[in-house]
Amino acid sequence: MKIMNEMPITRFNINHYAENLIEKDGVFFSRDTEEISYPAEGYDVHFGIEDNSFWFKHRNNCIVSLVRKYAHDRLIFDIGGGNGFVSQGLRGADIQTCLVEPSIEGCLNAKRRGLTNIICADMKNARFKAGIIPAIGLFDVIEHVENDVEFLNYINKILMPEGYLFIAVPAYNILWSNEDIDLGHFRRYTLRALKKVLGETGFEIVYSTYIFSFLIIPILFFRTLPSRLGITKSGGAVKSSKFKKEHNAGQRGIVGNVLAKFMSLELSQIKKSRAIPFGGSCLVVARKV
Repeated sequence: MKIMNEMPITRFNINHYAENLIEKDGVFFSRDTEEISYPAEGYDVHFGIEDNSFWFKHRNNCIVSLVRKYAHDRLIFDIGGGNGFVSQGLRGADIQTCLVEPSIEGCLNAKRRGLTNIICADMKNARFKAGIIPAIGLFDVIEHVENDVEFLNYINKILMPEGYLFIAVPAYNILWSNEDIDLGHFRRYTLRALKKVLGETGFEIVYSTYIFSFLIIPILFFRTLPSRLGITKSGGAVKSSKFKKEHNAGQRGIVGNVLAKFMSLELSQIKKSRAIPFGGSCLVVARKV
């Protein structure tokens, strides 16, 4: 497991952005807490696979490419950022980042990664000030939020004028499986549906695409259909050895070589601002109107 203790440390005044935080052992905590729709064991499971997972690596590469293009000089708040894997990638690309994560497990794992700007709080209890945050990342977050419109309205409120919002979400309800249930998802999205809710909450779309185009068929046959046929049951999918093997599939051999070519092609398309027409996830850059 890669623990990054040698990255340059960049600190800023976190209390300039929020009003309800206290610092303890290098982490800022809210004075209140709320439940989140995510399994507690998921943090340690993901922490054990993120560094070697083709899925997490490719998503990070796509995210970093877009943040570099649209907000390289802005402080970005990685909200619901889990163990800090995305924040670590952004910081490694010299992008100033603050992790906001309601789970103490995720925050402690992020601290092990060498991250220094960490807020352990949900959005409501952190009490972020209005119109002050330059950029926000919601990477596989809003599918965990029951009322996405209310949540995105709040995100719009705390972003500064013309602030940037970067979003990744799982795609297509037709691909719904027991893994979605185990992970605490309320829905999956199409780009059309995501653009609609962003438009309703005061954002304009700057760029949008699907990613993981090569995973549509595997998800359908190895997750969705077994779930619908009752072959696999909800409960424990995230902890299973099968889950870990799936994420480690791209490390070597023929499968690894094929995945590497697909991921390289997708990343090239994103860097050229071209849209990928379908995929297992949606990736959107929006701006506060």
